[in-house]
Amino acid sequence: MPASLTPGADHAGDPVVIVGMALEAPGGVQTPEQYWTLLAEQREALCAFPTDRGWDLAGLFAGSRRDGFTPIPNLGGFLSSAAEFDAEFFGISPREASAMDPQQRVALRLAWRAVENAGINPDDLAGRQVGCYIGASALEYGPPLAEYSEHSGHLITGTSLGVISGRIAYLLDLAGPALTIDTSCSSALAALHTAVAAVRAGDCDLALTGGVAVLGSPGYFVEFAKQHALAEDGHCRPYSAHAAGTVWAEGAAMFLITRRSDAERDGLPVLAEVLASTLNSDGRTPGLTAPDETAQRRLVQRALQRAGIGPADVDLVEGHGTGTRLGDRTELRSLAASYGATAPGTGPRLGSVKSNIGHTQAAAGALGLAKVLVAAQHRAIPPTLHVDQRSSEIDWDAQGIRLAEKLTDWPARDGRRIAGVSAFGMSGTNTHLIVAMPERGGW
Repeated sequence: MPASLTPGADHAGDPVVIVGMALEAPGGVQTPEQYWTLLAEQREALCAFPTDRGWDLAGLFAGSRRDGFTPIPNLGGFLSSAAEFDAEFFGISPREASAMDPQQRVALRLAWRAVENAGINPDDLAGRQVGCYIGASALEYGPPLAEYSEHSGHLITGTSLGVISGRIAYLLDLAGPALTIDTSCSSALAALHTAVAAVRAGDCDLALTGGVAVLGSPGYFVEFAKQHALAEDGHCRPYSAHAAGTVWAEGAAMFLITRRSDAERDGLPVLAEVLASTLNSDGRTPGLTAPDETAQRRLVQRALQRAGIGPADVDLVEGHGTGTRLGDRTELRSLAASYGATAPGTGPRLGSVKSNIGHTQAAAGALGLAKVLVAAQHRAIPPTLHVDQRSSEIDWDAQGIRLAEKLTDWPARDGRRIAGVSAFGMSGTNTHLIVAMPERGGW
């Protein structure tokens, strides 16, 4: 186990690396290997709305047709394991466990798995300077606090966003910072950005970080249908000429990060090095949730500068790619001005896992990063689905950036594979991450 750090010590010269990973995604995906299989087989993991959550599905679908907004399709990306939780294993009573937002339950079990994935016994973290930084948003779980129910007494802790990270720290007895970060769809990468900074600053020697999203109600589908931003046919088509809206989904991914010197000392597996992470805001745009091309371009260019690389050094960009007209148009233009600034056909390939699993909201960036890691491990770039015709918002033939349209070999260059990952929040908070994955065998 890594020795405790001196609080406030400066470790800026020691790269931060990812040493453990765990995830859950639609389609029954419980492991990174199952995730890769889904991607490599080019499958869409959407399914009908679950019938075991007490949602009025007949009223939901009829209401969207009656009220004149985009019809809500009976398709989404749902976790088949959302209700599963071994309360006894974590020392939690059944009554308290049922009062816990499923996001807490999923995050807790993934935190445990991510630590084990790194080859560490979670019990060995007790009392150590280990941080916990989780991206999540409130997704309407449970009854109102003022309403008496059988869960009364556990509802505040059960539904508080802050307790998602706090419960992990409590049950694993972590002594480092514990933060839950909500920037809407960029929450997971905003949390990772914060965690990386904390490890570099010496606030913690290890950090659990990632994002989680489990729907407590179908409200997100209703709200986006009212805004005509929901895909009427139930399919997410990032960067396609026929993109007409997003599809909501659930999912989670968790990572364990540390300094490279500690990973090497303790024999921990290095999955990736964080070359750079950046975060900014759109500022004032035509609308609160409207993205800004200039802000996105500056974000990516600053990340490249911090990483000390050029656009041609990046092999894959896992974009935000929600499949909405405004969002995709803005992102494509900003990418054309940054990653596309190479000779035609020589820049990175662009993709979005939302075409496979839907938009996992606060967890989107974490599952995008997980896609990059499993792709590098398997030395191949999976395609983006549902693009029978590329968007006409940019001139693809004149750009260096290329759309990932088929399963493609991913050879290492100078012993590593480099990728960028984006996540943009409707809050206006933008994030971009650049990671380098070592060729098999480590650095």
